[in-house]
Amino acid sequence: MNNVLYTLFVISISLLLGKFANYLLAALPASLYGMIIYALFLQLNWFSAKKVTKTNQWLIKHMGVCLVPAGMGIINHFDLIQQHGLALVIIIFSSTFILLTVIGYLSERYLITPENHKTITKNNPQKGSR
Repeated sequence: MNNVLYTLFVISISLLLGKFANYLLAALPASLYGMIIYALFLQLNWFSAKKVTKTNQWLIKHMGVCLVPAGMGIINHFDLIQQHGLALVIIIFSSTFILLTVIGYLSERYLITPENHKTITKNNPQKGSR
């Protein structure tokens, strides 16, 4: 447990410094700066590589569940996809369609006021001719 807290502390410090580097430079994402700083800390022996090894191995082993988007973790359960693939595709497309429809309806109902609609149609007459 001590090594887990130590590893989380080192990773947190690296990510915070990565956010600071991103604030100053803004050329790369903050998480990438954090990974570079983490590698430098370990390379320069500012933090013990022996203490973080076991936790890092566990994180890498469970990366599909913990750190990577869910789509990457699906590869571990490919047999389930073969069994229920069509049902999953139907569920994904129908739920996406329903979500987009509801969001479109609600945004037109609550975000577009009559004043905005007049401005939109005046500036772009093609949209108002529908």
